[in-house]
Amino acid sequence: MKKKRILIIVCVVVIGVVLGIVLGGRAGREAVPQETAVVTRGDIVKTVFVDGNLVMPDKAYLSFGVTGTVAEVLVEEGNNVTKGQVLARLDAQSLDSSVEMAELQVKIAEAQVKAARAQYEIALINLGNAPTPSQEEVLREQVNIAEANWSAAKLNLEIAKLNLETAELNLEKAVIVAPFDGMVADVSITEGQEISTAALATPAIFLVDTSKIEMSGFIDELDIATVKVGQEASISLDALPDTEVKGKVTFISPIGTNRAGIVSYATTITSENATEGLRDGMTATAEVVIERRTDVLVIPNKAIQGTWENPIVKVLVDGQIEEREITLGLTDGTNTEVLSGLEEGEKVVLPASAEQPYSFFDLGND
Repeated sequence: MKKKRILIIVCVVVIGVVLGIVLGGRAGREAVPQETAVVTRGDIVKTVFVDGNLVMPDKAYLSFGVTGTVAEVLVEEGNNVTKGQVLARLDAQSLDSSVEMAELQVKIAEAQVKAARAQYEIALINLGNAPTPSQEEVLREQVNIAEANWSAAKLNLEIAKLNLETAELNLEKAVIVAPFDGMVADVSITEGQEISTAALATPAIFLVDTSKIEMSGFIDELDIATVKVGQEASISLDALPDTEVKGKVTFISPIGTNRAGIVSYATTITSENATEGLRDGMTATAEVVIERRTDVLVIPNKAIQGTWENPIVKVLVDGQIEEREITLGLTDGTNTEVLSGLEEGEKVVLPASAEQPYSFFDLGND
C-alpha cells in the first residue's frame, strides 16, 4: 500500500514537470515578439547590372603626312588644346615653294583661258563677216581651231588647280592640327628630328577628348530582353567609390559573344556628367534602370509567402495575426510593390528563418 502511494506521488510529480515544461515553452514562444514591417509608400526600381570599363571614344593618334625636319613642337603632355590649333610643324620651305609655283601656274593658265576665249570670239566674228563662200570655209576652220585651243586652255587650268590642291595638301601634311578639343596625352617627337618615310606610320602626338566618357560592357543574355537604348544608368567605379556618373544606354550589339560559355551582348553607356578624375580603362559597373514605380505601396520580400501567382502575407491586426492574399507588382529584389490586399500603415509579419528557410523569390519568380 505504501509502495502504491509512492508510485502515485511520483507520477503526479512527473506529470507536473512535463506540463510545466510544455506550458513554459508555450509561454516562452508567445513571449517572443513578432518581427514586423510597416507597409509604406516608396519607389521601386528594377535594375540590371552591367560590368565593363570606361572608354574615351574620341582619341586621335596624330602624325605628319610628309617627310621632313621637325621645326616646332608647340605642345606638351597634359596641355589642353582646341579644335584647329597647330600642335607641331615641319620645316616646309620646299613645300611653300611648291605652293607658290602652283599658284603661279594657275594664274598663267587662267590668262591662257582668257586669251583662247578671246581668239574664239574673234574667229566667230570673222566667220560672220565672211565675204565669199570660200573664205567662209577657211574662217570656219579657224573657229574650230580656236575652240579647240580654248578647250585645251580650260583643261590646263583644271590641271593647274589640281596641282595647287596637291601642293597645298602636302603643305598641310607638314603641320599637325588638333581635330577636336582635347588633352595632349603623349608627344613622341622633338624639334630637329628627321621624319623619314618609315616614321610616318608612327604617331607623333596622342590627343584625347576627356569631356566625353563612355562605358563599354556586356549584358547577359538573360537580361538582354529588358535592356533598351535610351534607358537611364548609374555608373560606379572601383577606383573612385564616391563618384557616381549618370548615363544612358546608347548602343546594344545585335550580335552575341560567347565568353567563358556565357552568351552576352556588347553595350555602350554614354555618360551625361563626365567628372574630374575619370580615366580611360577604369573598371566600372553600370546599374541600368529597367522600370521605375514611384509612390507605391511597398513591403519587404521576406514578408511574402506562398507563390507568385497566389502570394500571401501575415498581417498583425489588434494583436492578432491574420493571413491575407495580396496582388504583387514590380520588385527590385529586396522590396516589392503591392497592388492590392494591404493598406499603408498596416504591419506585416516577417517570418522567422525557421518558418521561411528560403526566399520567396527563390521559387523562380521574376
